[in-house]
Amino acid sequence: MLKTKRVNLTLRHLMTLLDKLERRFGFLGIPGLIRIVIGFTALVWALMWLNPNFRFALDLDPARIRHGEVWRLITYIFVPQTLSFWIVLALWFLWFIGEGLERAWGPFRLTLYFFVGMIGTTIAAFFFGSNFSNGMLIASLFFAFARFYPDEVIYILFILPVKIKWLAWIFAAFLLLGFVLNSNSYRAALIAAFANYFIFFGPEIIHQARHRQEVTTRRRRFEAHSRNADDVLHRCAVCGATELTDPTLDFRVARDGEEYCMAHLPKAQTPG
Repeated sequence: MLKTKRVNLTLRHLMTLLDKLERRFGFLGIPGLIRIVIGFTALVWALMWLNPNFRFALDLDPARIRHGEVWRLITYIFVPQTLSFWIVLALWFLWFIGEGLERAWGPFRLTLYFFVGMIGTTIAAFFFGSNFSNGMLIASLFFAFARFYPDEVIYILFILPVKIKWLAWIFAAFLLLGFVLNSNSYRAALIAAFANYFIFFGPEIIHQARHRQEVTTRRRRFEAHSRNADDVLHRCAVCGATELTDPTLDFRVARDGEEYCMAHLPKAQTPG
């Protein structure tokens, strides 16, 4: 119970902090941020189509950033993961996620979440040598969307309907597998890349897990109590009636040692 209260306090503190930040710095929120990212990504895709080497001037390269190419701290988020025309579907999905998150959070919180994710991805690249690029940043947006809209249905290849939460669980399973199989530096990089998700949703996830555990414990106690309550004091040896099935019944113990309701009490022992 004490741990649950601590988690609840952490959630309240986080919500209070976000409210304070939004009141003070809400003007820094960027309306339509994900649409802007999509627009620049489409532009970079077109330029890479003309010159595939163009991406190497934009990607997240710590060594080149240390030599003054600081624009890479921003431009890497616009580098598409593919040069094929599947990019159209990928950008549509990103737009779908971005619109949903902006409805749920508003521009400021979505902007904050996005930039915390950028910081985490940069830390992963600089300190752990991981080349996550913008893939994990987009993944963190997807997982946030799944928290708000778990039962939203999308159609894979426009045919197969799948709920967002199942896609999130599948993706999480692959990430967990990578976390288990890879090195400690990869694990640290993965945690850093998902820093925005852990900060925004970590306390809530812990709270829900503890709540489910408490509900399960209470249900088991209730079931055990119910089973004890079903242990009756009186049961007719003939019809099986008990004081629970019919509280108006009277019961007697016959000479044979069995207990009967008055309707089935052996006649020799029926009160006159």
